[in-house]
This record gives sequence, C-alpha cells and structure tokens, in this order.
Amino acid sequence: MARSLFYRAANIVQLSRFTLLVGSKSLCTQIPAEPLTVRQQNNGIRSITLNNPKKRNALSLSMLESLRGNILADIDSDDLRVIVISAKGPVFSSGHDLKELTSAQGRDYHFKVFQACSEVMTLIQDIPVPVIAMVNGVATAAGCQLVASCDIAVVTEKSTFATPGVNVGLFCSTPAVAIGRAVPKKVAMEMLFTGSPISAQDALLHGLVSKVVPEERLENETLAIARRVCQASRPIVALGKATFHRQMAQGRDAAYAIASRVMVDNLALRDGQEGIRAFIEKRKPVWTNKAEKAHDE
Repeated sequence: MARSLFYRAANIVQLSRFTLLVGSKSLCTQIPAEPLTVRQQNNGIRSITLNNPKKRNALSLSMLESLRGNILADIDSDDLRVIVISAKGPVFSSGHDLKELTSAQGRDYHFKVFQACSEVMTLIQDIPVPVIAMVNGVATAAGCQLVASCDIAVVTEKSTFATPGVNVGLFCSTPAVAIGRAVPKKVAMEMLFTGSPISAQDALLHGLVSKVVPEERLENETLAIARRVCQASRPIVALGKATFHRQMAQGRDAAYAIASRVMVDNLALRDGQEGIRAFIEKRKPVWTNKAEKAHDE
C-alpha cells in the first residue's frame, strides 16, 4: 500500500511538472513578437516606425525587409500621399547589425544584406511619393545613409550623425553613396575618414537635413510639411520627384532638356490644367489625383 501511494505521488509530481512545462511553452507561443517596423496611415500620411530600440534600431536584414514591405504596401494607392519614417527610442538607427557581418555568416549572406540595403535606399527615391525622415537621436552608418536617402529630413537639436565604420574596420562605402550626394565632398570625406559625429546644426549647414527643431515640436513640424504635400496633386508630385532625381544625375544642358520635356508633359495632365485654371479663376484647385490627360501630347 505504501509503495502504491509512493508511485501515485511520484506520478502526480511528474504530471504537474509536465503541465507546468507545457503551460509555459503555450504561454510563450501566445505572446507575439514585436514587429520590427510599425505602419500606420491617416489622411494620406503613412507613418513607418523603426521598432527595435533594444538593438538600437539596427538595419538587420529582417529590419530592411520589414521596412521595404511597409514602404511598398499599396504604394500606387491614391490615398497614399507621403511617407514619414521615424524610430522608437533614443537611437534613430545605428546602421547594420554587425553580428550579421562576421565570417560565420559568409560572403553570400553579406551580399544579401548590402543588396537589400541598397534596394531600400534607392526605393525611397524611386517611389512616387515624398519620404520624410523624422529623427530624434543618433543616426550612424547605414542609419545616416537612411536619413540622407530621404527626400526631406526634420531632426531635433539633440540629433547627431556619423559614419563610424572606419573605427571598426568597415569603411562606410555604401552610406557614402547617399551622404556624398547630400553634403559637400570634403564634409563627406571628413565624416568617412574620422567617424566623428556632426551635430544637427552642422548637418543642417551642410545640407544633410532640412530643418532642426526643438524636440517637443518635432512631430508637429514634420506633420505640417506632410500635410502641405498632401494638398498638392499626387501625379504632379510624383512626376516632379522622379524628374528631380533624374536630372540631378545629368550635366546642365541634359538636365534642362529633360526638365523642359517634363514641364510639357506636366501641362498635358488634367491636374496640371486644373491648377492653372484655378489660379486664373482665383479658387482652390480640385485635384483628380490621377494621371489623366487633359489633351493629347
């Protein structure tokens, strides 16, 4: 009898341990992982927030893929007029996740990381709506590249920018593509060779950012710009953005030739003619927000 009671008690203990183990696993599976980026949209303004502050919003391959997906979602919708990229925590982005760049990951994986990064940076400039960086904190390496790639950057006074890769043995060659096109050559070279950060005011002085504001005004100032963008015709803005980036890569004469043709194309759009008529008639334009023709080319 005593032995029977002993085995029964032992079975109960084992069953309890099993139940606790299964219960704990079940509890873990019920808690969803935090998304790396969070997307919200309201009144034409899409907000994408980098959401991995524990890892300083590092642009890991997963983060880049998440960012790309949230940029491209319904990108051709007439309801989307502007994208704002911000970050949770004191670091906008520290750049690539260096744990992904060790020999253990391998050369093919490294190519995949930098290809994904290049795709996101060029995507920001190629999509038909403006992209605004809203920065409150540190942006380094590929994080600085992300700021430089955006069409507009509104930052706080405490924000800093750097390309410190040289100090860890990885020269910031891909960030240099965007930064070298945003700031004067000698400023870019000093950032790249020394890794020293520059202040928000210096970033403004050299053209890396558009506006520096107090922290408490960052969101309001950014949204004010976004709302102004929303007041314009979507196809007109899209045409203008594409033309700007295209002509900037050309010499002066070629740039004028491209821009002149596009101005004529702009006039052929229904919204182009509506804007001119509204100005002449002293009224607010009523945009179609569609790339419809007003007359034949």
